[in-house]
Amino acid sequence: MPRTLAVANQKGGVAKTTTVASLGAALTELGQRVLLVDLDPQACLTFSLGVDPEDLDTSLHHVLLGSAKARDILITLDEGPDLVPATIELATAEVRLSRDSGAEQSLRTALRPLAASYDWILIDCPPTLGLLTVNGLSAASEVLIPLQCETLAHRGVGQLLDTIHDVQQLTNPGLEILGVLPTLYDGRTTHARKVLETISGTYDLPVLQPPIPKSIRFAEAPAIGQTILTTAPATPGAAAYRELAKALL
Repeated sequence: MPRTLAVANQKGGVAKTTTVASLGAALTELGQRVLLVDLDPQACLTFSLGVDPEDLDTSLHHVLLGSAKARDILITLDEGPDLVPATIELATAEVRLSRDSGAEQSLRTALRPLAASYDWILIDCPPTLGLLTVNGLSAASEVLIPLQCETLAHRGVGQLLDTIHDVQQLTNPGLEILGVLPTLYDGRTTHARKVLETISGTYDLPVLQPPIPKSIRFAEAPAIGQTILTTAPATPGAAAYRELAKALL
C-alpha cells in the first residue's frame, strides 16, 4: 500500500499546494511512483502543474459522484508524478455528496483501485474543514500540516487538530499526524525564528525539517506549469523539498 499523505490546513496561503507539487516532484526524482490528488475546487495544483482546468471534460468531481473512474482521468506529467485533476465543479460535488451516507469515504473508495500502482499518494486538501477535507483525511494514512512562520498563521490549527481527532474516531482510526512543516520561513527575522521555536511546544507535534524558505521562485514556477525543482533547481527552496523527501524515505 502507498503512503497516503493529506496536506491540510484550513488557512489559505500557507503553501499547501506548493508542498504537494514540490514534494511530489522531489519524491519522483528519488525513483518513487507518486500520484498527486487535487481535492481543492480552486484547482490550483492542477493549474500550477501546467494543466488548464477549463480544458478538462472530466475531473475528480465526476469520480467522486461515480460517473468516472480515477484511472480514466489520470494525467501523466512529463518526467513527474501522475495527477488526478480538479475543476471548479468540485465545489458542487461537496454539496451533492453531503446527501449520501458514507460520503466521507468517497475519495478513499475512488483511489483504492490505483493504490498498487504508487508508492506515494499526496492529497492537496482545500482551505476549509468541510466534507472534501474530511474525505482527504479519511483517505490518508498520515497528515502533514504546513504552517506559515507567522503568529497569525497559528490561529485555527486547534480546529484542524479537532477535525483530525474526529476523523480518527469515526472514519479512519489509523490516521497519524506526520508533523508540522514550517513554510514561508525567513530566517533573517527574529519573529520567524521565535515562531519556529514555539511550534513544537504549542502543538506537541513533530516539526519537520528543514523549514521551507520564503522565496519568489515558488510564485514564479506555476506560471510556466512547473515546480521549483525544475525552474530553479539550485535554490534553497528546491533543496529544502529535496531534503524533506529524503527524510520521509
